[in-house]
Amino acid sequence: MNRRRRATAAITVVCAMTVLVLASPVPAAYAAPMPLPPAPPAPPAGAVGKSLEEVRAEIDTLYRQAASATDAYNLADEQAKKQSAEIVELAQAIVDGQARIEDLKNRAGAAARAQYRNGGIPDGAQLVLTNDPQLFLSGVGRIQQGQKATKDLLAELHQKQADLETYTKDASAHRTSLEATRAQQARTRKQIETKIAAAEKLESQLAAEERARLLALEQDEQSKAQTAWLGSGVLTGIGGSASAQGRKAVEFATAQIGKPYVWGAEGPGSYDCSGLTSQAWAVAGKGIPRTSQEQWRLLPRIDVKDMRPGDLIIYHADASHVGMYIGDGAIVHAPRPGRSVTVAGAGSMAILGVVRPDKQPI
Repeated sequence: MNRRRRATAAITVVCAMTVLVLASPVPAAYAAPMPLPPAPPAPPAGAVGKSLEEVRAEIDTLYRQAASATDAYNLADEQAKKQSAEIVELAQAIVDGQARIEDLKNRAGAAARAQYRNGGIPDGAQLVLTNDPQLFLSGVGRIQQGQKATKDLLAELHQKQADLETYTKDASAHRTSLEATRAQQARTRKQIETKIAAAEKLESQLAAEERARLLALEQDEQSKAQTAWLGSGVLTGIGGSASAQGRKAVEFATAQIGKPYVWGAEGPGSYDCSGLTSQAWAVAGKGIPRTSQEQWRLLPRIDVKDMRPGDLIIYHADASHVGMYIGDGAIVHAPRPGRSVTVAGAGSMAILGVVRPDKQPI
């Protein structure tokens, strides 16, 4: 009986100790948690909460803004080249004017020295003192000629000095204008690079399959626009043949297919949109404005129904893009950064109008 009680007591003590042990805090070293599953990758910063179509629209807007700024940059570049050439011409005019003034001064000095050698007596006074009638008559003629020559010399000297002053002022004004143009170019260049960098960043944040879909969306939108344009019957009756210069321009432009778009470039390894069209027509023997906006402003305009290969189609309300019509409803153009010179539907973008480089203005 006592043995049974002792056994029961022992079991009770063991159970109590077990309960105490289980109730004690477990040391941290033995409490290693199960690893958490990895967090899903964050969506691209530029595409948070946006559909792929919205991203495409944003990228397109950035490139359009860059294209418009590129046109402004190219125009400023043309102005800078013109101003630089004018400064060179003025500098040469100043040099020539200074040389002419020096020559006139030397001639005036020679006349003064000749009079000094005559004892300071004017030719007219010497003539009055002569007793020879024939010498007197011939001397009158020489004096009149000499007086006219002196008067002409002094008049030219004064005119050259006035011209030199004008040239100097003009050169100073041109240098000031050139500095302002260069500063504007620098600001525009920064704007272009910022827009292109933003667009490229947005596109680079997309996965490979998203970039493929982005390109497909772009092509699909262009295809729909081209189909609608052709469906309008706009090409009905169009069959004009290219001029000889137009054929040369088309041949040159299509030979550049595959070369990359680079803003501000006009060949031979890369082009922007108006760099391609202006160079093509230059090769064809017809100089045209460098930018799409100036091409639209200055070249003769024609109706779409009268188009022929070689004509230039200007796009968007701000005339910020241009392509060359090559026939059959197609153009060759340099689209944008990240793309190459290619053939596209003439109606794949919003057409502003058509111009013809080799048509004489009315």
